[in-house]
Amino acid sequence: MNTTKFSRLEKVIGKDNLDKLKGKSVLILGIGGVGGYVVEALARSGIGTLILVDFDKVDESNINRQIIALDSTIGKLKVDVLEKRIKDINEGCKVIKIDKFIELDNIDELFNYEIDYLVDACDYIPTKKAIVKECLKRKIKFISSMGTGNKLDPSKLEITDLRKTVNDPLARIMRKFIKDEKITGKITVLSSTEVPVKTGESTPGSTAFVPSSAGLLIASYVVRSLIK
Repeated sequence: MNTTKFSRLEKVIGKDNLDKLKGKSVLILGIGGVGGYVVEALARSGIGTLILVDFDKVDESNINRQIIALDSTIGKLKVDVLEKRIKDINEGCKVIKIDKFIELDNIDELFNYEIDYLVDACDYIPTKKAIVKECLKRKIKFISSMGTGNKLDPSKLEITDLRKTVNDPLARIMRKFIKDEKITGKITVLSSTEVPVKTGESTPGSTAFVPSSAGLLIASYVVRSLIK
């Protein structure tokens, strides 16, 4: 690892912790508005291995909020675009790409790799539910992003237990799920207490600042958890 690149971070966390991060592996499921910024911050924090999971290609509608979305990247696989960006930040970072849509039939593929932390930033509810079960069963540390759509105020974002979330339609679905399944383990999530803006449309609106702030908060939480 080029220590000069991370010298300012070393001043904050110390050399031992910087070395510790170099040996860690983080899987990010979904590298869109939230997940892309998670990856960005983890790459700039010297994480040694990043496992990128996303089947999608960059679309023009992503440009308002996704760090990898540019006119020049439209139509390219998100995992390929983000790998190139990571390598331009830290050439020593190992990047593993899984360009598949993850659902119940293939979720086990995620766990073929050594994972120190899993970040769920996908928006497919059956997969989010399965991730909770699998991570608790396998004793893998994880954090799940709840909804950032139709929100305007990043100061309302917080990291909390799923059971304490409010004003988050996605979190409401997940709370019912863990209640019905009688899941008792701690489920750490990123959620917003802001009441969503009503747009009258099924596809949520989004901003440049809420998903990005959510991603940076998650990355901070992951890094702090890994160096405890």
